[in-house]
Amino acid sequence: MLTTFIDAGLLKHRVTLEQLIETPDGYGGMIITWSEVAALWVAIDSVRAAMRHLAQQSENTITHRITLRHRKDIASGWRFKKGERIFNIITVHDPDETGRYLVCRTEEEGQ
Repeated sequence: MLTTFIDAGLLKHRVTLEQLIETPDGYGGMIITWSEVAALWVAIDSVRAAMRHLAQQSENTITHRITLRHRKDIASGWRFKKGERIFNIITVHDPDETGRYLVCRTEEEGQ
């Protein structure tokens, strides 16, 4: 397998990695909170922007590719936060299976 070249100098965006925490509320529901796991340097690349019309409302979806140094404690369903921007993690993969970097496909909230 070919080794994918990723320029570490492109990891210039500071983000917070957050994990979803669900706590029972005592009434059969859940209280959802986000817990900070780590502060990381990442590369953020915009991949796709799309607009859908549902029930007479527009919904924008912006997909990003976020590249970071390899970690074992990251999963889909978590999120990155950069200031007020939130990037929900859809997939996580090691592009060349060398354990050097991870590439996450994300969708930005609120766009």
